[in-house]
Amino acid sequence: MSTPIAAHKGENIKKGPIIAALMIGAFVAILNQTLMNVALPSIMTSLDIKPTIAQWLTTGFMLVNGVLIPVTAFLIARFSTRQLFITAMSVFSLGTLICAISPNFGFLLTGRLVQAAGAGIIMPLMTVVFLNIFPVENRGKAMGMMGIAMIFAPAIGPTLSGYIVEHSTWRVLFYMILPFSIIATLIGVFFLKNVTEVSRPKLDTLSIILSTIGFGGLLYGFSDAGNNGWSSTTVIATLTAGVIGLVLFVWRQMTVKVPMLEFRIFKYNMFTLTTLINVIVTMAMFAGMILLPIYLQQIRGFTPVESGLLMLPGAILMGIMSPITGAIFDKVGAKWLAVAGLLITAITTWEFSNLTETLSYGHIMMIYTARMFGMSLLMMPIQTAGLNALPQSMNAHGTAMSNTLRMVSGSIGTAILVTIMATQAESRGAAMVQSGQFNPQNQADMLQVAHESTIYGINYAFVIATWITVVSLLLAFFIKKTTPAEEPRTAGNTEAPAAV
Repeated sequence: MSTPIAAHKGENIKKGPIIAALMIGAFVAILNQTLMNVALPSIMTSLDIKPTIAQWLTTGFMLVNGVLIPVTAFLIARFSTRQLFITAMSVFSLGTLICAISPNFGFLLTGRLVQAAGAGIIMPLMTVVFLNIFPVENRGKAMGMMGIAMIFAPAIGPTLSGYIVEHSTWRVLFYMILPFSIIATLIGVFFLKNVTEVSRPKLDTLSIILSTIGFGGLLYGFSDAGNNGWSSTTVIATLTAGVIGLVLFVWRQMTVKVPMLEFRIFKYNMFTLTTLINVIVTMAMFAGMILLPIYLQQIRGFTPVESGLLMLPGAILMGIMSPITGAIFDKVGAKWLAVAGLLITAITTWEFSNLTETLSYGHIMMIYTARMFGMSLLMMPIQTAGLNALPQSMNAHGTAMSNTLRMVSGSIGTAILVTIMATQAESRGAAMVQSGQFNPQNQADMLQVAHESTIYGINYAFVIATWITVVSLLLAFFIKKTTPAEEPRTAGNTEAPAAV
């Protein structure tokens, strides 16, 4: 198991180069993931592929990421910080190069999968390293800095991607990322130090197989449900396989002497509570990320650049607030930050349930920016509070679990909200036609039906997202300030004390 260097020893490490390498690596990995959505139509035209084929560029990336994250706790224990970072960034850089020069879809998909293999390691590794080199009293600031990469990259991605594909070729997206990933790799080669002790854990092949089937099946099933509906044979089959694989994976982890992913971390009360809040908030957050662009582009007719620019002030504010929130967290803890953030998020999410065809661009921007401000108060403090409750030897497992569940919940949230939107829109549209006020043969009438029913579906989904946020708000009142629990007496000890 990966045993962190004690915090006071971490004080002697030159943190600047380590932070720089990890932040650049995380930024380009996340940015790369968010650039693709806006670029897909351009790629489909360029390579002459259908939407069902093109979506594998995002689904495949997410699947490899989701499958790899649970293995990161083993990798962090098996290899040094330096080895793992350099390897991950080298793999990511190779994948980026393959994407940039791809002559056809097969090469492009291969490049995306190779990228994902590297990117899946970066974020969990960065979290563990930050937890190791910063003492508990400074972790809020540290995680706040990390939040800049996590928040700013996906926020500027759509705008940047929209501008590039409107004025150049989609290949520029990858050529733009490549130098930054190479720079991060070189910083790692020359400056990165090892901050974890390396052990020689045995690779549990059966756990990896079950993990791949479990998390891969769930991620793909929920993602496909958003596109093809819950009754799809593929969705039912992959979700069933995912559930069975995940149950067997959990059973395996609870019975082996050295688990690949330690489920006993849920014995620590505050980690369990904050993880649950994070999962619920992530599901609600996708209401804004997925539904708002549909409203802006399909209903209001804004270009990808215009819709991206609308979200930019919120992204900038969230990036600025991330380290400030971290500093406040170090002084007051996560509870009241989370309560305030969730209250703002609930109010602004409810405001998005009242969208119309005439709502002004500036008003939408104001609501979205306020919503991002609320999110900036709660995301990193909640995660940090949960990880602070764990013994330091459990950091890698806590990080892997947190990232895995967040990715799965994001996929679930997307599928549920898109399905709710589509179902309600279809039902509303049918009711409008049956009312006799609209002529099915009149193109203008049917366009109005499509617009009004889609807005109704989006508003309905935002109502559901609001109530999901309210559930998180109620749970946030039970958050308590945490400090690392005592180390378990043995590797397989199941009687670890609950952190409160």
